[in-house]
Amino acid sequence: MERVDIAIIGTGPAGLEAAITARIRNKSVLLIGSKDFSNKLVKAESIKNYLGFPDISGRDLADRFACHLEEMDIEITEDKITSVYSMGDYFALQNSKNEFYEASTIILATGVMQGKLYPGEEEFLGRGVSYCATCDAPLYHGKTAIVVGSSEKEEAEADFLAEVADKVFYIPTYAGDIQLKDSVEVLREKPKEIYESEGKRVLKTNAGDHPVDGIFILRESVSPAQLVPGLATDKNHVKVDRTMSTNIPGCFACGDIVGQPYQYIKAAGEGNIAALSAVSYLAQKKREAEKKAKEEESHGK
Repeated sequence: MERVDIAIIGTGPAGLEAAITARIRNKSVLLIGSKDFSNKLVKAESIKNYLGFPDISGRDLADRFACHLEEMDIEITEDKITSVYSMGDYFALQNSKNEFYEASTIILATGVMQGKLYPGEEEFLGRGVSYCATCDAPLYHGKTAIVVGSSEKEEAEADFLAEVADKVFYIPTYAGDIQLKDSVEVLREKPKEIYESEGKRVLKTNAGDHPVDGIFILRESVSPAQLVPGLATDKNHVKVDRTMSTNIPGCFACGDIVGQPYQYIKAAGEGNIAALSAVSYLAQKKREAEKKAKEEESHGK
C-alpha cells in the first residue's frame, strides 16, 4: 500500500469526522476500525444533544454516518493496529498480522480504554506479556500461554496460538458461549495480577495462580501509551493542546481518548479540528521541503 497523507485509527464519531474533513481537504485517507462503528454509539437508545437531530437513536445516527461516508467515497479498512512507530517523516502502523501501513500523519480516535492495566502488566510487557497473539505466536512453540480476551473477536487469536503452543488457556472477560478448539482450555476466572516466579510469568486470578511462559492481554483497544511509544498521556487519556496535537509531531488525537466529557458531538468536533491540524502540518512540512530544495539548488549554482 502507498503511503497516505493521514491515517485515522478509530471509527467512532471522532474518527469518522476526521476522515470526512480530511477528504474534503483533498488528502488521501486511511480509515482503520470497525465497519460497525463503536459499540457505545450503536447501543445508545436516545441522543438528544447532537446538533440537527433533537432525538435520534445511536443506530439511526450510525446509519447517517455510513451514508455520509458513502457519499464521500470513504472506505473503512477493518483491521486492528497493535503498534504505531514514528519514523521521522512518516508513521508505520503495525497490525496483528505483522503487516505495516505508512502515513505522513496519524490521528488517534480509538476511544478510551476501559478498565485499568493489571498490576505487573506494564512491567512485563515485551518480557512475557504481549498484546498480539498472532504477532508473537512463533515465540511460544512448544510452550504454555494464557490468553485474556475481552470479546469474541479474540477467540481467533487464541485458536491461532494453540496451533503453535504446547498448551493454551483462555480467560474470557465477557459473558456468552465460547467457540474455541478443543485443545484450548477455558478458565472462567477473573485476572488480578501478573508477576514472575521461577522464570515463569504468573497470572494470579480469583481462583489461583497460573504459571506460564506467556500471557496475552487482548482488549478492544490498547492503552495509548503502549500503542504509540513516547506518547504523553495522563492515565488512560492522551495529552493534547487545543489543536488536538500530541507531543509527537504529526500525531494528533481526538474524541474520548483525550478526556471527558464523553459526548458524541464533542468527539465529532475534535475530529474536525484534528483533521484540519493534520492538513496544516502537512502544508508546513511541504513548505519546509520546498524551501530546503531551493536553498540546496542555490548553493549548487
